[in-house]
Amino acid sequence: MDNKETKEIYHRAKWWQLALFPLNNLATNMYMMLMGYISYYLVGFAGIAVVVAGTIMTAMRIWDGVTDPFIGFIVDKTNGKFGKNRPFMVLGNLILAIMAIVIFKTTHLVPQKFSLIYFVIVYAIYIIGYTLQCVVTKSAQSCLTNDPSQRPVFSIYDGAYMSVFMAMVTYLVSNVWMKKYGGFTLEFFDSFLMFTVVGSAILTVLAVIGIWSKDREEFYGTGVAAKVTFKDYWDVLKNNRAIQMLVVSASSDKLSMNIATNSVIAVMIYGIVCGNYEINGQLSMLLVVPNFLIMMFGCGYIARKLGQRKAMIYGSLGGIIFNLALFVLFIVGDPTTLNLSSMSLFTVLFLVFTIIGKGAAGVAGNIVIPMTADCADYETYRSGKYVPGLMGTLFSFVDKVISSLSTSIVAFAIAAIGFTTTQPTPETPLTSGIFWVAIVLMFIVPIIGLVCNLIAMKYYPLTKEKMEEIQGEIAKIKAKANEDSVA
Repeated sequence: MDNKETKEIYHRAKWWQLALFPLNNLATNMYMMLMGYISYYLVGFAGIAVVVAGTIMTAMRIWDGVTDPFIGFIVDKTNGKFGKNRPFMVLGNLILAIMAIVIFKTTHLVPQKFSLIYFVIVYAIYIIGYTLQCVVTKSAQSCLTNDPSQRPVFSIYDGAYMSVFMAMVTYLVSNVWMKKYGGFTLEFFDSFLMFTVVGSAILTVLAVIGIWSKDREEFYGTGVAAKVTFKDYWDVLKNNRAIQMLVVSASSDKLSMNIATNSVIAVMIYGIVCGNYEINGQLSMLLVVPNFLIMMFGCGYIARKLGQRKAMIYGSLGGIIFNLALFVLFIVGDPTTLNLSSMSLFTVLFLVFTIIGKGAAGVAGNIVIPMTADCADYETYRSGKYVPGLMGTLFSFVDKVISSLSTSIVAFAIAAIGFTTTQPTPETPLTSGIFWVAIVLMFIVPIIGLVCNLIAMKYYPLTKEKMEEIQGEIAKIKAKANEDSVA
């Protein structure tokens, strides 16, 4: 394919657009991180039992999934003065900010007999805001760029931002706020809340700037508006093999990773099994650079050269091997020697296995979003319809419903070993039940999700070569439509 043909087929984004738009995903993930600690707030201050809190969060995650198809349908119908995507980014972030403040500032003030229903109602509105902003992360991918060699770049920036952010938050939680406020106190949640609200708003503004000039009809699929009905949902589910397999891969992977990274599991592993919860924050900062380098290799080289499907496969294989190595290490080694100031054999092996394992699994997890854009283009190629909102929310619906089980699984797991009215804290004595629940949920469960990735990718049709063919066909459809409009 010569340069002229390439220019006619692909509309590329500028480097700063590729750098700014992923901040939309980070903006919503800031709220996801905040809500990752909400069980401590509900149990500690709203008087809600551990299992009830876990069940509520599962039910609300399902509600999150249920809202997706409806929001996606509205996105696909939208094409106004401010584009298809930008209004949802701004409105979604505004709702998130207001509802998060209401949740953490008022739920504990409500009489206990009403606190449960009060939280459910407020959180249900919060979820609508979350869905409004989240859907754009996937739906806008296809109008940002259609160049197969550019799409993985989103994952590089997204992975880098998430690595730095998660390390920062983990450090703030473990080494700053918990020490300053003496645990998960109201003051702790006040600081976390304000950090999230202000930070997410700034990131949303920057993401809006990044997508501004690309959020136009000429970059929507074939460049011609498509009529979309709810019947299209069934047609996509039935005939789009790419989105079917991506849903299987991403939802199983997300479920397992949500379990492994649950804040309670981190407390159990680092605070109780290792006896040093502060090392959780120290490790998160230490892993930022090596994980970014692995992300660069996986998403920057493998995905761009060999295709996103290959990046998913290689990332999953690496995650499986090194999570298994970590599981064995905790059984045969001495976790209490994990200390960055005195490099024991356990510490060295733990760092090596964790760096490679988390980096590889991160490649598999982060490559999913640009793969959704490939699935949207595949649908345009297959049916002639440009429905990125539908595509992204179909993906999100199944993904969220399945991954919603994570909080319930963790809640029931710790309840099974005696934690029914309180949750484990760094001061909780170590027992064999805590040890085995912690290492199985942190290391074995992610392996199951990564194995599902490999199975799904065996049947995923969008190779690098196939995507080049698809973009060529879409370019022909656009050219014909332009000719017809001139005629």
